Amino acid sequence: MDVNIIFKIAAIGIIVAVLNTLLSRAGREDQAMLTTLAGVIVVLMMLLPQIKSLFSEVKSLFNL
Repeated sequence: MDVNIIFKIAAIGIIVAVLNTLLSRAGREDQAMLTTLAGVIVVLMMLLPQIKSLFSEVKSLFNL
């Protein structure tokens, strides 16, 4: 796993946290929740190839 993906996830987390705080203080809690949900979905989409490669390595390790 590359270190760059960790930094990307951290950057997305910081951006989402700031946007969530700004939107919550502006009284737009619905948009803040959607922003948080979008951030989680983006991170999951970034992690899917990593999870796929992990499962393929485990599969090859146990000769399944």
